[in-house]
Amino acid sequence: MHRVVTLVRPGLLPMELGIVHRLFGTALDATGRPLYSVVTCAVEPGEIPTDADFTVNVRHGPEALESADTVLVPAAVEDYGPQERGRVPEPVRRALARIPAGARVASICTGTFVLAAAGLLAGRRATTHWKSCDELRTLYPEVDVDPDVLYTDDRDVLTSAGVAAGIDLCLHMIRSDHGSETANAVARRTVVPPHRDGGQAQYIEQPVPEPGASPTAAARTYALRHLGEPLTLEDLAREAAVSVRTLSRRFLQETGQTPMRWLAAQRLHHARHLLERTDQPVDRIAAAAGFGTGTAMRLHFREALGVSPRAYRTTFRGSGEETGTGTAAETGAG
Repeated sequence: MHRVVTLVRPGLLPMELGIVHRLFGTALDATGRPLYSVVTCAVEPGEIPTDADFTVNVRHGPEALESADTVLVPAAVEDYGPQERGRVPEPVRRALARIPAGARVASICTGTFVLAAAGLLAGRRATTHWKSCDELRTLYPEVDVDPDVLYTDDRDVLTSAGVAAGIDLCLHMIRSDHGSETANAVARRTVVPPHRDGGQAQYIEQPVPEPGASPTAAARTYALRHLGEPLTLEDLAREAAVSVRTLSRRFLQETGQTPMRWLAAQRLHHARHLLERTDQPVDRIAAAAGFGTGTAMRLHFREALGVSPRAYRTTFRGSGEETGTGTAAETGAG
């Protein structure tokens, strides 16, 4: 039986630990027998504080890692403060050294920082919670950080984005081990989708910045007030009272983007806002945001977020006026 061991640290997030036990623990073969044994360990067994008002009693110490086929490292409260390159408590580092060669290693959310600090992500693709991706990339330039995906799988070292993306990661591992039928059965019992469209990008908050007192303020203010209209570089340069070349240079200095790329991002943000908060049809939203047609807006959504406008609206607003009305027979009981 495949042995899954979760290494928890003080300040663990109970949901992330529960994800591992719930998903791997309910994966069954055709005869109804468990496919995985799931064990939790800590550097020092005993009561482990969580980020909630209760503790978790962990019976196993780091020796449990020595017989692991898969090891998962969830997040802990300590990950949320400023990070330092290579910072990982020595007892945790020694515990990770017990993992046998050939074992699969995975992290959930900011547990990625533990793997990176231990040198397990060098030269590999990885992700973490979107709020921490820039910090991960800065501290560990040898890691190929992908902020847009829900999880990564790079030669038996896997990482996931924020908390609930741990579900996607565990289902992916079950699917890789035993096929879609088994993973789908686990998803039905847990009442979660076996696969989520798109990646983490659709969940990242991207507020429209205030133009403020800057050389491009007039151009940006004008653009935000006329998103539904066709806008050219010449239009924006005229509002800023500068040449197109000067405007482009100042935009790059202030925003890190070209004027038209910045404009496309503001149109996307406005469209997301309307999809979340109104019942307007996609074509009307496309016109209001300046995409012109629903087809053009769909292309932008696919490229930037990995989902269609309709799927985005369903994720953040529901498919109708009432949500959560599916029956157990439709969604799978358990």
